[in-house]
Amino acid sequence: MFVAVEDERGILGCVTFVPDASSPWAELLEEEEAGVRMLAVLPCAQGRGIGSRLLDTCIDRARAGQKRALMLHTTPWMQSAHRLYERAGFERLPERDWRPLPEVPLLAYRLPL
Repeated sequence: MFVAVEDERGILGCVTFVPDASSPWAELLEEEEAGVRMLAVLPCAQGRGIGSRLLDTCIDRARAGQKRALMLHTTPWMQSAHRLYERAGFERLPERDWRPLPEVPLLAYRLPL
């Protein structure tokens, strides 16, 4: 897990990097993919580049591990996160969408490395 600490409020954002499919945090990762889980930034800190820096850290880590892609899932209502992922070069992969629970649809995004 990576965290961003910027001021007296303490932790303003965090993300879990999943190095490969053998990790207990892995969800539907394929061979030679790394994953991103639970990227979150406090609402009061959003729009300051914290999410981008956390995502860039995961991208750098996946490249260093010689992964062919970085994969993540997000909910349909997290539209600001979708914009963040798309700006970083992630592409929607509807064929890898899934529902861990009937009421929780997850949209797949993938960044080829």
